[in-house]
Amino acid sequence: MTLVGIIANPASGKDIRRLVAHGSVFDNIEKVNIVRRILLGLESTGVDKVLYMPDYFDIVPRALENVHLKMSVEPLNMRCEGTQEDSTLAAKLLEEEGAKCFVILGGDGTNRAVAKGSISVPFMSVSTGTNNIFPCMVEGTIAGMAAGYVATGAVSVEDATFPTKRIDIMIDGKVVDIALVDVALYDDIFLGSKAIWDMNRVKELVLTQAKPSNIGLSSIGGMVIQWPIPQDKGLHVILGSSDSEEGFIVTAPVAPGLIKPVRVLEFKSISIGDEICFDMSPAVIALDGEREVELHPGKKASVRLSGSGPRVVDIERTMWLAVQRGRMTNHGK
Repeated sequence: MTLVGIIANPASGKDIRRLVAHGSVFDNIEKVNIVRRILLGLESTGVDKVLYMPDYFDIVPRALENVHLKMSVEPLNMRCEGTQEDSTLAAKLLEEEGAKCFVILGGDGTNRAVAKGSISVPFMSVSTGTNNIFPCMVEGTIAGMAAGYVATGAVSVEDATFPTKRIDIMIDGKVVDIALVDVALYDDIFLGSKAIWDMNRVKELVLTQAKPSNIGLSSIGGMVIQWPIPQDKGLHVILGSSDSEEGFIVTAPVAPGLIKPVRVLEFKSISIGDEICFDMSPAVIALDGEREVELHPGKKASVRLSGSGPRVVDIERTMWLAVQRGRMTNHGK
C-alpha cells in the first residue's frame, strides 16, 4: 500500500509580521482549497492511502467535502495541542506508519518542526507561511502529483529529490534544536513574540543558504556573496550596530516589505561539520526567523553545520521524469 502523509499547519501565515512588517495573511480556507487539489493530485498517481495530522480547523476534513476519492484518507491517532510539537509528533508517527512522502503546508518554521520528527521521508513542501525559503510556491495539484510519483516509486527518491543541510544548535555541547535555513544570535533575554525585526539586536548569523532573492535573514548573506553557497558549505556573518563605522552596510529584505540597512562586520564560508561558538549570554537564539532558544547566563552555545537535512522533492524534475517514463501517456487504451 502506498501511503502519503499530509501535515497542514493551521497557524502558518498569521504571525506578528503582519503588524511589524507587511506579510500577507494566509487564511485556512485557502489551505483547505490547496489540500483538496493536493488530494486529487495524489489520487491521480495511484496513491492508496493518506494519513493526515488532525488540527483545530479540520483542514483535511473540509477539503474532503464535495469530492469523491477512491483512496483512503484518515487522521493520525494523535492528540493535537495547537503547537509546533504537533507537526513534530505527526512526522514521527507517519514515518512509523510507512509514509513514502510528506506533503507539508507551512513556512520555514513548520518544515523545521517536521524535520525534528523525521528526515528519512522526502518532503514535498508547499509554501503557506511567512518566511518561505525552504518551502516553495507551487499549485496544489502539481504538488500532489509530484508527491504521488515519488511515493508510488514512479520516480525514485534518488532521482526526484535533492539533499538539504541543517544547523544543529548546542547548549553546553548537547544538541537542543535544529534550523533549516538560518540561525541568529539575538541580543535579548525573552522569546517574546518570536519574530525578528530589530536588526540592531542581531549579532551573528549562521546560514545554510544565502541568496539576494530570499526574504528574511538569509537575504543578508545573499548581499555579501556573489555566488550561491555550495551544498557542502554554509556562511557565518557577524553584524554590527547601525551607528558603528566599522565594516560595510548592505540593504536587505529582512521581512516582507521590511527592507533594512544592515551593518556587516565580517563574513566567512564554513564547511559541513564546522562549529561556531557564540560568546554572548544571556541571549536568545532565533531559528529560521523565530526566537526559540533562551541562552541563560553561564551557558555555552554553539552551532554546527550538518549535511543531514531532509530530502526535498524537485517538482519540475519529478514531473519531467514522470512524462519520460510514460506515466501520463495512455496510448489510446
